[in-house]
Amino acid sequence: MLSFYIVIALLAALNVLAEFKRDLMMLQQNSYRNARYRKWLTTSRDTTSAWRLGGLIVFLMSLTGFGHDLIALPLIGLFSCAHAGVLASQKYKLPLVWTKRARRIYSVYVLLAAVVCCGAVLLFGNGSISVTFKVLSIALLACYCASHILIMAANIVLIPVEKSINRGYYNDAAARLASMPDLKIIGVTGSYGKTSTKHYLHRILSEEFDTLMTPGNFNTDLGVIRTIREYLKPYNEVFIVEMGAKEVGDIKVICDLVHPQIGIVTAVGPQHLETFKTIENIQGTKFELVDSLPSDGFAVVNNDFDLIEKRGVDNVDCCRYAVSNTDAARMVAENISYSASGTDFTAKCADGWTLDLHTRLVGECNISNLLAAVAVARHLGVSDEKIKYAVGEIEQVEHRLNIKRAPGGTVVIDDAYNSNPVGSAMALDVLSGMTTGRRIVVTPGMVELGERTYELNRAFGEKIAGTSDIAVIVCKYNRDAILEGIKSKGMDAEAIYTVDNFAEAQKLLSTILKSGDTVLYENDLPDTYK
Repeated sequence: MLSFYIVIALLAALNVLAEFKRDLMMLQQNSYRNARYRKWLTTSRDTTSAWRLGGLIVFLMSLTGFGHDLIALPLIGLFSCAHAGVLASQKYKLPLVWTKRARRIYSVYVLLAAVVCCGAVLLFGNGSISVTFKVLSIALLACYCASHILIMAANIVLIPVEKSINRGYYNDAAARLASMPDLKIIGVTGSYGKTSTKHYLHRILSEEFDTLMTPGNFNTDLGVIRTIREYLKPYNEVFIVEMGAKEVGDIKVICDLVHPQIGIVTAVGPQHLETFKTIENIQGTKFELVDSLPSDGFAVVNNDFDLIEKRGVDNVDCCRYAVSNTDAARMVAENISYSASGTDFTAKCADGWTLDLHTRLVGECNISNLLAAVAVARHLGVSDEKIKYAVGEIEQVEHRLNIKRAPGGTVVIDDAYNSNPVGSAMALDVLSGMTTGRRIVVTPGMVELGERTYELNRAFGEKIAGTSDIAVIVCKYNRDAILEGIKSKGMDAEAIYTVDNFAEAQKLLSTILKSGDTVLYENDLPDTYK
């Protein structure tokens, strides 16, 4: 009989450990910020999910008259086994990355659960081994029901530790930079376009300099610190730093560390409006980069955005660039023409300099990003020949308006990394230019747009109706807004599909795709969105 009690306790422990891992993954996707994690709990309703409510019911039954061992313990065992099995079978777009910080949080998380369990055994155990394991099983189920509270508590407990560790990393990174006084540091920020611009600039400058850029999405202060400590070498001549922000002051923190001499602002738009609250806060934060430049620095800003055009820059030499709003711009793109091989255009500067360029890239946004990179390259003395060659060799950044031929004679436009009002409209314009078959868009819409989320996704739906033949709306998060926009423009109901995830979308496409069709994947939301 004792083995029965032990098995139930082990199953309950296995379930708790699996749930703790899932909770940690979601905390990690919310940047280890309890406030954002709580918001996700509210929007996802994870605290009131069927599994969570089922666990609570089993827990309460174990404490009542139904709590006879031969009823309560099998229920705990069955529930724990079933739930742990479901978690083990789940596939996630962004699985948990076992960083040192994640391991620390998980360890404290488990320790807190152990304290709860030990406390329960001390209070309610009577010395009997069987009763001890019964109490332990019930306490473990209670930990599952309260796992959200436990992980936030673990995160809070570790705040002083994380601050101390991060300060040490910061000081080490600062010392490494101080040992390289001749290093040219370029900051790149913007509501969108910064990653592509970083890649394009890196490719061009690498023709002349030994150049390092922050990899992947290492665009936070900790990401930049990690890049400096792990990737920066004494022989590097140029360091390109992508600077992301979700709150006021985020850019300044990075600038205070790296002290850039050149800064690029690619866009100011409603991306992350949910955390910034106002578009003016976004504008001010992006220009923290320009404001941090030294008097002999160089700013490159995109005048195609109203909030950039209207923002004066008088602390440094400023090159304003534009593709559409060219009147007050120093660097512009003219004679833009698209073909099967890419795009031809002329980069022109107000001082009379011109350069005819060809790129494999398509879309006005990419020409704009190239202009910023060309402006910086020219400022740093890269020759026209090297600029022209590098621009012609640039490959599209993965998942950012990347066009590929797929098996079966179909074309895929991969713009799944992220989505915003400007970029999504541009991607749809590219889709609309495909005329060999049907034009299909697969999208969950746009997020982190604050109070304008519904409005902008409805407008996105209207744009879909005017540029696409078939629409596949993924997830429920923006479904109503997008569908309202699509239907307002009279799109045929038989051309509109709704699915709960991208796996279902792929299954649907396998049944409807024909040779010559073009599929646009516009955005791919992480697991925090349903």
